[in-house]
Amino acid sequence: MLGTYYYNEILRKTVVAFGTVFNNFDIRHQDSAGNVTSIIKVPLSYAPIQKFLARIEQQADIESKKGITLPRMSFELNSLTYDPSRKGTVTKQFKALNKSNKKEVKKVFMPVPYNMGFELNIMTKLNEDALQIVEQILPYFQPAYNVSVKLIDEIDEVKDIPIVLESIRMRDDYDGDYNKRRVLLYTLQFNVKTYLYGPIPSGSTPGIIKKVQVDYHTDTSKKTPRSMRYIGTPTATKNYTGTQAGTLAGSIEADTTNISVSDGSLFSEQSRITINDELMFISKIIDNNLVVSRGYENTTAVSHIASTAIFVVDVQDDILIESEDDFGFDGSTEFFNDGKIFNPTSGQDIDP
Repeated sequence: MLGTYYYNEILRKTVVAFGTVFNNFDIRHQDSAGNVTSIIKVPLSYAPIQKFLARIEQQADIESKKGITLPRMSFELNSLTYDPSRKGTVTKQFKALNKSNKKEVKKVFMPVPYNMGFELNIMTKLNEDALQIVEQILPYFQPAYNVSVKLIDEIDEVKDIPIVLESIRMRDDYDGDYNKRRVLLYTLQFNVKTYLYGPIPSGSTPGIIKKVQVDYHTDTSKKTPRSMRYIGTPTATKNYTGTQAGTLAGSIEADTTNISVSDGSLFSEQSRITINDELMFISKIIDNNLVVSRGYENTTAVSHIASTAIFVVDVQDDILIESEDDFGFDGSTEFFNDGKIFNPTSGQDIDP
């Protein structure tokens, strides 16, 4: 609720990510023969453009040895607005593994979409310098450029954040005689589509029973040694983590057991995959062909069209099973003749 302290540093991380995109530019000067005579690193600062223009006006003398060195770039955050076009269900939650404890599952509310407006200013003395910098930027924005940002460290939540180029303006701040400094100013306006998360719960989310162990004894006495043990664990029948591993190379029918995929090296034998809502078990891999069991764990075998995404189902998905979901079982049986019994308090086999 409001008033509960938390700080995920998402706004700060987004500002840093934006600055990092523009933090490695340089310009080059050549002589008449086309040889490079100088390479100038363009410094980048987080500051309003008015600050630099004011300093330049205070040091307007072109012969001053203490003036601000150009070229230079600066950027600043100038707006923060809610984005209703990316709004999700208010009460919807998703599950994520705790970074420090992979067995602990946290249930987190869906993030809220916000647009962060940034202004990038390019200040140069020569028009050629400005054109070099601008041309190194524009081809990457069509009109968006995506950067991956880890928004929540605690659950390793990484999202691709689009940086959208909104507009470009040019201004020549030259006014006065020939002894005054000239500043060419290019202003690029960007819209960064980030997400804000609420507080991350400190405890784990209660889930389904993760393990069932049954010991069989030859007598009803509590001290009778167990002779056989059965262990059952739930297995996921769908993908929860979004781990995609290629696509179907061609369409398949409901009874097809040899399927062609885009890249067979992305899969492993004795593993599970899901295509749409159907779970399959891979028994053998030959190049880009998978030999599979269809309709695995009581899912329904149906036809699928070419280029359909294939998702891997593994132990990480098993951990994320929700109590209302369908799931399968993986069981194992073990026999004993060591005369021991199981102590449920310690979780160990001990002598009676």
